[in-house]
Amino acid sequence: MFISIADILSRRFPDKHFPRFFVRYIEHIIHQDEMNAILACTGNLEGVDFIHAVLDELGVRVRVEHKERIPQTKSPLVFVSNHPLGGVDGMVLLWILNENRGGRVKAIVNDFLMNVTPLKELFVPVNKVGGQCREYAQKQRELWESDCDVLTFPAGACSRRQEGGVIADLPWRDTFIRRAKEYGRDVVPIWFEGQNSRFFYNLAYWRKKFGIRMNIEMLFLVDEMFKARGKEFVVHIGHRIPYGNL
Repeated sequence: MFISIADILSRRFPDKHFPRFFVRYIEHIIHQDEMNAILACTGNLEGVDFIHAVLDELGVRVRVEHKERIPQTKSPLVFVSNHPLGGVDGMVLLWILNENRGGRVKAIVNDFLMNVTPLKELFVPVNKVGGQCREYAQKQRELWESDCDVLTFPAGACSRRQEGGVIADLPWRDTFIRRAKEYGRDVVPIWFEGQNSRFFYNLAYWRKKFGIRMNIEMLFLVDEMFKARGKEFVVHIGHRIPYGNL
């Protein structure tokens, strides 16, 4: 399986024609050639095995604080986390949680990520551009009704620089609280230490200042992933919160 931006754009926007220079620029900023080289090296790996291979290729190291707080119960849970990076953090959490929860954790993600075929089994899509389609709504309902754990990022996007220069999540949506109560799932909060580059935050800040609605900075999240080469990240597991206390 190989990633082709040209094919992805033609499927997602069948009625639009994109100039070749634009396609080539997107191929460059998402590191299409490097991504395909990694895919070639990982062979037929899927799911957590694929994530482990990618993190190993990037030389990413992880330290988990209070791993013992990850419940061993068979009851399905909701894991909620801040979203500082928008890429590596999701992969790291899926790797850690699935290794400690018997491979039963799935993440609610931007539907664009469904193009990363080796990870599709770990993803349940949500449409971040336009309205939510019936198919995606059904897949999410099936996830909440299943025995699988849910990993979700309530901010809905990775952290941004706020007024005053503070790097923080966007306001969290309370959907996970309503779903946890509805389906009787306890919640385990997670704090992931990490930041993207100054370029990413500046781009997001000025894009918003100029009133540009399109999330341009999202295109650079793969570039941020490659900038994480050789870094160590710390994951803090919080105390389990019974759904009746939410």
